[in-house]
Amino acid sequence: MKMAVEAPIYTIRGVKLSFGLNPLFTGVDLYINRGDKICLVGRNGSGKSTLLKVVAREIEADDGEFFEQPGIKIGYMPQEPSFDSYETLRAVVESGLPKSDKNQTYQADKLIEYFDIRAEQNPEEASGGERRKAALARALINEPDILLLDEPTNHLDIETIERLEEVIKKFTGAVIVISHDRAFLSHVSRTTFWLDRGILRRNNKGFDKFEEWETQVIEQEIIEQKALNKKIAEETEWLHKGVTARRKRNMGRLRRLQQLRAERREQIKAVGSVNMEAETADIRSKLVVEAKHICKSFGDRIIVKDFSLRIVKGNKMGIVGPNGSGKTTLIKLLTKRLEPDSGFVRIAKNLEEAYFDQNRVTLDPKKTLWKTLCNEGDHIWVRGHFRHVVAYLKDFLFKPDQAQCPVSALSGGEKNRLMLALALAQPSNFLVLDEPTNDLDMDTLDLLQEVLDEYEGTVLIVSHDRDFMDKVATSLLYMKGDGTVYEHVGSYSELLEKIKQLPSQNNRKKTPEKTENQTRGKNKTLKLSFKEQYLLDHLPDEIEALEQKNKAIEVALGNPNLYTDDPQKFDELTTALAANKAQIEEKENLWLEIQAKAEMMEA
Repeated sequence: MKMAVEAPIYTIRGVKLSFGLNPLFTGVDLYINRGDKICLVGRNGSGKSTLLKVVAREIEADDGEFFEQPGIKIGYMPQEPSFDSYETLRAVVESGLPKSDKNQTYQADKLIEYFDIRAEQNPEEASGGERRKAALARALINEPDILLLDEPTNHLDIETIERLEEVIKKFTGAVIVISHDRAFLSHVSRTTFWLDRGILRRNNKGFDKFEEWETQVIEQEIIEQKALNKKIAEETEWLHKGVTARRKRNMGRLRRLQQLRAERREQIKAVGSVNMEAETADIRSKLVVEAKHICKSFGDRIIVKDFSLRIVKGNKMGIVGPNGSGKTTLIKLLTKRLEPDSGFVRIAKNLEEAYFDQNRVTLDPKKTLWKTLCNEGDHIWVRGHFRHVVAYLKDFLFKPDQAQCPVSALSGGEKNRLMLALALAQPSNFLVLDEPTNDLDMDTLDLLQEVLDEYEGTVLIVSHDRDFMDKVATSLLYMKGDGTVYEHVGSYSELLEKIKQLPSQNNRKKTPEKTENQTRGKNKTLKLSFKEQYLLDHLPDEIEALEQKNKAIEVALGNPNLYTDDPQKFDELTTALAANKAQIEEKENLWLEIQAKAEMMEA
């Protein structure tokens, strides 16, 4: 007996949309089932936010058919919600209720309490995180059948992100979410929509399988175009290079990050065991920022309490903590934009700072991308040499014809990408990045990781993106919110696990010496197994051997006559290439897991 298949609750077919002469979609088909947990991914400018607006009926498509079950309710949170007509955040939340249900304000109370929203605050005075929480609550309050979320994690602290993950996991309706946060998408999605060059692809697996699927699709396109002896499309070639290069560099970047974290541990040990004043002369040329016993309060609220820190050249230091804990204030203290109430901060005399502003106030919407980067002429001075402005824009994934477009025509992610290009073009040895990952697509995040890995100066970063911080930061400053600042040398994921395992206030009084000794004894027994150590040592050589085999196969496949002269050999080679790539992916993932485990044991 066949089981009945439930019909989709929402379907669109053949949707087309153009802006001027430029088609954005070329015939999009999608269906949504009740209970679907879908992530929508694609490059900045590919039309993800626009597609979500089409699904939400916020904008009308040029063509296409829409089908939905009667009575379906849609909750939509836009990327940049407007709160102009509301006096309080409570009013924002309650505006999500239909007029007939305005008396059901208890729903607002529940969500306000769950997300810890400062309900009576004026939206204009609220932080980005508070505004984002209110927008989330407004989308949820009417208990929709389909929930559409566009970059919901922007500005949210990790505690709120984890609460949102729980909401989505328990949500009985369907969810489509756009986000740059890899960890968040991996936790909440079971289906992936990929919007790529006007075409929407569907994969019935979550985001954790996206990179593997993406590689297979792009490699297949490359092979098909080579087999037909056609010129590879420029964007397909760029995608192919970006994906394969990213895979190959991941292991090298991780090894480099492990080395930097080990160096940071040694720096902290040196300061801890030697008088700081006596040590100063030894590393004076490398010392970038020194803070001693700094305190800062606003009224009765303590932001930083008796905090000391040394930042040495090459450190890539992340600042994390709940919304409102004082991360931006700490950055201002460490860069001398703000004076402490007590204590002092010294910075190196030769410091050249480049600052990334999350609010994009330095961008003129009327200027073109070209004029934003290069007000006169056609070349820009970047890290020691001149670059043509169009070539430099291509480094940040802009097409040549976008150079003459106004900034106002860019998507949120593209504006952030331009801000990065602007900040990184400035001569600097000290980068300050305030929420640089907001609105960025996966490819731009990978590009930023590579830039920061190669950057020889010092970096201060504020971000809630777990995956990004895991791959970039040599150490983290964790601000609890009560004035204490704690430095953790290791990944963000490890820090979060440590925070969760902290004893409650009632248990902290229990014999600390005994607990510490027990922990030390336990840690001594932690080590890699013989097999894990063998794999850690030998997997890189195995991966290199497979990559060499693939290079030889790719040379053979590069013969334009192979497909017609010997189709059997062509099929054998393409099969071998795909199998080798799958092995490389599997071995790389295994190596990364073992390496991460080894690092946790050392922490």
